Amino acid sequence: MGKLAGHPTIFVILAALASPAAADLEAARQAMEAGRFAEAHAGFQVAARSGNADAEELIGVMHAMGLGMPRDDIRAFDWYMRAALKGHAGAQSGVGWYYEVGRGLPAPDMVRAYAWYTLSAIGGDPDAAISLEEITRRMPPGTIEQAMRLVEDYRPWLYPFR
Repeated sequence: MGKLAGHPTIFVILAALASPAAADLEAARQAMEAGRFAEAHAGFQVAARSGNADAEELIGVMHAMGLGMPRDDIRAFDWYMRAALKGHAGAQSGVGWYYEVGRGLPAPDMVRAYAWYTLSAIGGDPDAAISLEEITRRMPPGTIEQAMRLVEDYRPWLYPFR
């Protein structure tokens, strides 16, 4: 970093290169909050095609809640999963919820729900701890150990430094 320290223009150029995508995502988020769902969805799609986990999670929210489109739990789950596998803690909670209630899935799966809520908690989602507390009361004996084996499969990949 020694030679770059004297050249602040490098940082200005890097910031300029990064800001259009962030600005586009923010514009789409504002459109969603304003109820302009078609515009929001189009903006999120652009960012999602670039691999943006925030955009993928928000597309999941739109499908889950039927914002500007019919509610579609299968597509919502798919979009949440895309973002969850990139380490998006909010999307991981969404995946956990879908497994917990079984909407859009063949059946609820408490083991996977617990695993995804745990991953979400590791990722920093404050609501995940509440979900874990609630689901723990409904877990059959031995299933938390099964879930923790799944967590240990995913954790080093999703959160290598935690």
